[in-house]
Amino acid sequence: MDPASASFFSIVLFGALGYLLGSIPFGLLLTKSAGLGDVRDIGSGNIGATNVLRTGNKGIAAGTLLLDGLKGTFAVLITAALTEAPLLPLIAGLAAFLGHCFPVWLNFKGGKGVATFFGVTFAWAWPVGLLCVVTWAAVAALTRYSSLAALVTVAVSPLYYIILSNGTTNAVIAALLAALVFWRHSENIDRLIKGKESKIGGKS
Repeated sequence: MDPASASFFSIVLFGALGYLLGSIPFGLLLTKSAGLGDVRDIGSGNIGATNVLRTGNKGIAAGTLLLDGLKGTFAVLITAALTEAPLLPLIAGLAAFLGHCFPVWLNFKGGKGVATFFGVTFAWAWPVGLLCVVTWAAVAALTRYSSLAALVTVAVSPLYYIILSNGTTNAVIAALLAALVFWRHSENIDRLIKGKESKIGGKS
């Protein structure tokens, strides 16, 4: 494959690769393999780490968080290793995020994409990823709202790209991912406004 440019075929190929990696429902697979039942039947019904934590198994929740992040990381890194076209890793990362949120195996009902967002961000520019983690941790510590921490983090991530990596294209893709995260968190935003959102360590 010619690394100089992103052909239509290469966009489809690496987009499909990213989507398939992102669509692996680790939260569902891990909870079922641990005998915890179907995570979609508890809490918010989400397959992400936050809802997995509601099973009471912190180890499985941590594993879900890690794997959901890594599938975004690997989508970007594998693509970057196979081609030098700068657009393709971004497409693969975006596709991995979409695969997590809308997995074909689960009737397109997946997670909210935060862990995969972090994984993709670390692969694109690790200083930005590190600063995003610090931002999330700071907001979460101050407010105890995981959803609010995620929303603030994705909202400022494009600015981090502009400041730390001088990557305008990355910033644009990050802004698109942020918009998708906000959309996926529409119910959380409504609960935050009404003061009904559950806090970290609290009940759903």
